[in-house]
Amino acid sequence: MEIFPSKSNHYLFTSESVGEGHPDKLCDQISDAILDACLALDPNAHVACETFATTDFVLIGGEISFTKDAKQNSKIIRKNAEKIARKVAADIGYTSRDIGLDAKKFKFVNKLHAQSADINQGVVGSGLAEYKGQQGAGDQGMMFGFACNETPELMPAPVFYAHKILRAATVLRKTGKIEWLRPDAKSQVTIEYDGYKPLRIDTVVVSHQHADGVTYDEIKKTIIEQIIKPVLEPTGLLDENTKYYINPTGKFVIGGPDGDAGLTGRKIIVDTYGGMGRHGGGAFSGKDPSKVDRSAAYMARYIAKNIVAADLSERAEVQLAYAIGVPYPVSIMVETFGTEKVAVSKIEAAVKKVFDCTPAGISETLKLRRPIYQPTATYGHFGRTEFPWEQTDKVEELKANVK
Repeated sequence: MEIFPSKSNHYLFTSESVGEGHPDKLCDQISDAILDACLALDPNAHVACETFATTDFVLIGGEISFTKDAKQNSKIIRKNAEKIARKVAADIGYTSRDIGLDAKKFKFVNKLHAQSADINQGVVGSGLAEYKGQQGAGDQGMMFGFACNETPELMPAPVFYAHKILRAATVLRKTGKIEWLRPDAKSQVTIEYDGYKPLRIDTVVVSHQHADGVTYDEIKKTIIEQIIKPVLEPTGLLDENTKYYINPTGKFVIGGPDGDAGLTGRKIIVDTYGGMGRHGGGAFSGKDPSKVDRSAAYMARYIAKNIVAADLSERAEVQLAYAIGVPYPVSIMVETFGTEKVAVSKIEAAVKKVFDCTPAGISETLKLRRPIYQPTATYGHFGRTEFPWEQTDKVEELKANVK
């Protein structure tokens, strides 16, 4: 099966990443830090926290409800929300208005409120009689998970390497090894493919905020030699024809919320597969696991990764779909893009036997009712072994069921 039947199988594919100081990522991290604080108080808390940031201003809003000690826990979050937001900004490196935001001085507004009772009754299973006592999905929608054998992490290479570049830059910035780096940053990697095989890295783009007064030549040379090449040379995909575009405007001093507004949930392709896999449209950050936008996307990745790890296919995409208040998925679909080693119908049947895709089952399987979310908000939610949805512990069970 060809990737693009109307095109040659020889093509370029590009994905991007953004650093932890990008305004949207600042907002994602604040939203997930609020979520973690809520789950630390009540593992069954219902949270949908949104953050907006602009010049010298941060606003949080959305819904938060607790299932135990509701008044006391709500009071704690109202009291601590501002402190949490300021700590996130400071930890990123936003300690001065000259850098893009002053964590100690920005204006802060809290507009959090309780979850809608109409939504809550579906989630807790007190709605329609046929679903009594069963946890329903927190919303309708479809979620996708993807995996492929392009990297050991079973992630698409372009987005995975784009993330690695910015993680390396962050280490050099925070350790002071490159003193003029500032928090805001973006990267982009273009890979030349033959079919599904990465052949070479064609283009690398890095735009990184920097202190004023540093020459462009120093910025370009340092980012290529100390960040990009140490990350990408071990891949064996760089060659003499690889193109580098570093801070293509020539200057990137004004950054963070001072340079552009930020909002939770605007980097959904960065957060997932860099465009290589489909996306259902729902953002992740700030949402507790009753919101299938998040938890079912994690489960779909878990399923897809185990399919590829089991060598049932070289690529796998899994779609899960839900109706609000209903305690099971309305559909489960597996796509293998012609790379399957056994019939797709057998893989799909095995998936339905091995994985519990009810909202309650997902939370239990992946242990999602814990304060584990702030680290997910930067450098992608997938391809990082510290997260439970990245385990490949269902390989043998899948193999047994396809037989």
